[in-house]
Amino acid sequence: MDLITPGLGLVFWTIITFLILLIILKKFAWKPILGAVSEREESIKNALLSADNARKEMQNLQADNQRILQEARLERDAMLKDAREIKEKMVADAKNEAQVQGLKMIEQAKAAIESEKNTAMAELKLQVSTLSIEIAEKLLKDELSNKATQVKLVEKMLGDAKLS
Repeated sequence: MDLITPGLGLVFWTIITFLILLIILKKFAWKPILGAVSEREESIKNALLSADNARKEMQNLQADNQRILQEARLERDAMLKDAREIKEKMVADAKNEAQVQGLKMIEQAKAAIESEKNTAMAELKLQVSTLSIEIAEKLLKDELSNKATQVKLVEKMLGDAKLS
């Protein structure tokens, strides 16, 4: 029995010591440890929520970027189409204007040519008439220098006048 009694005492004092240690730990260490674990758990939840929110925001930003990029492409295509249409219109207008100006220049040239032609014809007629008068004058001087020729000419002219 001697052996059992000290063993029971040891067990008793070990239990008492354990209970006292448990009470001291509960009073001083358990709350801070649970608080730290709870804080850590809360910070992990917050970090996961923040990461999830950041991921969602990143997806939204990517979707916005894609939408903006698509809109920019559509706007660029529309601007290029408008620029092409404006260019084609300007080229067509320039061609039309060039044709109109060309026709106008041709008409002006024709009018100038006609005017020059008329002027040249008038000059030519004037020169021909002047030359004809000079020739007729010389012929008449030669013809009329002789008295017999003058009488013949007068008779011929009278004969021609009676026939008409």
